[in-house]
Amino acid sequence: MIEQLHPRILENKDWATLLFVLTFAVVAMTKSAYETRFSEFSKLIFSDKYAKIYRDNSHMKNSFTVGLFFVQIVSFAFFILLTMHIFSLDQKTGTYSILKTDWLLFIRIATFLLYFILGKYLIEKIVAASFNIDEFVELFNLQKVTYRTYIGVLILPINAILFYYNNIPQIIPLAIIGISLCISVYSYFISIKTYQNVIIGKLFYFILYLCALEIAPYYFLYYWITKGSA
Repeated sequence: MIEQLHPRILENKDWATLLFVLTFAVVAMTKSAYETRFSEFSKLIFSDKYAKIYRDNSHMKNSFTVGLFFVQIVSFAFFILLTMHIFSLDQKTGTYSILKTDWLLFIRIATFLLYFILGKYLIEKIVAASFNIDEFVELFNLQKVTYRTYIGVLILPINAILFYYNNIPQIIPLAIIGISLCISVYSYFISIKTYQNVIIGKLFYFILYLCALEIAPYYFLYYWITKGSA
């Protein structure tokens, strides 16, 4: 009896390994260069001390923020790629229509995220100038960047684990998304609590800003991701 042979598909994971090593190296160097600040940053979910200490606009563009911004982009791009891969499983054939080792797709996702975040930031600056709420939006953006970076650093090791495992259940990325949303909502609560006096004085503009620049863009991002993994 001649056994039926199936071709073995070899996936190139070298690019991902190098990128994971580079990203973890950036985190390690940032931790070494800003030991005290990174220590407070790591406690962000348990304490708002970091947000109170580093609330000045000058902290938006220093090497700490820029370095972890790179980590954030890589981490989120990997997570989106892995989520699309997991949800592209054909239950009948047991095959995936989207490969997690597709480095071209990863570059597309990372590029899209980069332009999405920077484009959103520039639009927020324009809207803030139009509504005369520049100072508030700068501080609000710093809060958002801080918590978004925190989420990116948190899920980076999870991405590394998920990338090298097969047959990941769909509940895993859903749970990560749920936890990330909870942290994001918490960050908004902290921001509103911190700047409540400013918000009350410009409540209409704040609601308009929240709907147009905080809810709508993420809805379209969700639609793009789910459409791409369908």
